[in-house]
Amino acid sequence: MPVTVRLLTNIGRLWTGSEVWSNAAILTHNDRIAWVGRASELPESLPGVVEDIVDVDSVENLGGGLVTPGLIDAHTHPVYAGNRWAELAMRSGGSSAGEIAAAGGGMASTVTVTRGTDPWTLCNGVRERLGEWLRFGTTTIEAKTGYHLTRDGELADVRMLRSLEGEPGMPRVHVTFLAAHAVPPEYFGRRNDYIDAVGTWCSDAAAVGADSVDVYCEEGRFTEREARWILSAGRAAGLLPRVHACGESRTGAARLAAELGCASADVLHEASDEDVAALAQAGVAAVVCPGTALQTGKNPPVRALLDKGVAVALGSDHTPGGNGITSMPLVISLAVSQFGLSVTEALRAATLGGAQALRAPDRGAMVRGRLADIVLWDADHEGAFAWSYGLKPSRVWLGGAPVAAS
Repeated sequence: MPVTVRLLTNIGRLWTGSEVWSNAAILTHNDRIAWVGRASELPESLPGVVEDIVDVDSVENLGGGLVTPGLIDAHTHPVYAGNRWAELAMRSGGSSAGEIAAAGGGMASTVTVTRGTDPWTLCNGVRERLGEWLRFGTTTIEAKTGYHLTRDGELADVRMLRSLEGEPGMPRVHVTFLAAHAVPPEYFGRRNDYIDAVGTWCSDAAAVGADSVDVYCEEGRFTEREARWILSAGRAAGLLPRVHACGESRTGAARLAAELGCASADVLHEASDEDVAALAQAGVAAVVCPGTALQTGKNPPVRALLDKGVAVALGSDHTPGGNGITSMPLVISLAVSQFGLSVTEALRAATLGGAQALRAPDRGAMVRGRLADIVLWDADHEGAFAWSYGLKPSRVWLGGAPVAAS
């Protein structure tokens, strides 16, 4: 019989998302938080019989430990096969994009390998990646398709992500349909045909379980006009619109996100003051990726975004051609060092900010009624995130249930 009521008590330091409590306790009922507060103030009336009591003070001699909400990775590309390590070595040695493409690298190489990989092998690789996120304390990830670039392949990827979410040891998954990642080679000379096709696929993607639609709006990918068409089709199909506003060139992507009221504008390396003001006025979340910023040497205006009241979320931007980060604690550490965020700001961006970017108000904070996604860290203070560069969890609970250690 599954445990329906669980008590975590003697928590040395509880970071709720808005405040910090010492000597705290959490009661969970089914998959939700039923009560949270100081252990000395536990209610006399409980929502049923407590079937499991976890004395945090006794877990691995942590002295009560640090407990936070489960982390949220708001930008990932986990559905692919193969790797591009040789290409990354070439890039680090100064090779140009043309030289890399001539050597068989670039995004097209991932599309070719992913298309040629059997579904079983592809699924096993994605399953392993998703499991790594959860083991590192990330209880929700946004996961994009985008390496098949065919109707059947992209829809199969959506189905796979939705199916994996239901397996043991997997995090919650927010599935984003990213067929508008690039124009595939078979549409050479027929660009408009592909854009029209992606627009028609959006309703199919929603039907098989996608939550959002995304467009890579950048020079060499999709223009502002093309992105508007696809995002509008996605919204009409019931998908939340998002934009890759990478900013390698000025395409107007951030202001398009504001105009359309997108759920998020992501990456934002070259966002201007006008972009920031537009996002703030429209209530669009900004998803920033410190690992990518470190690699490219281009930082988004994170402080300006925060000062203007924009909801800021953190993403790993895990992608075969960029970085392989599956640790949100590492992303938090990089946000502190690369973006100059305080630990509190970075931790909030990795919890509450992620929930806002995904339009998922049922998670991201220790509040009664929210999902009981909880992490006990191998530390006694949140400052450890700035020191460890990849803080490790001691225990993880997903919907109140303990996640088995690997």
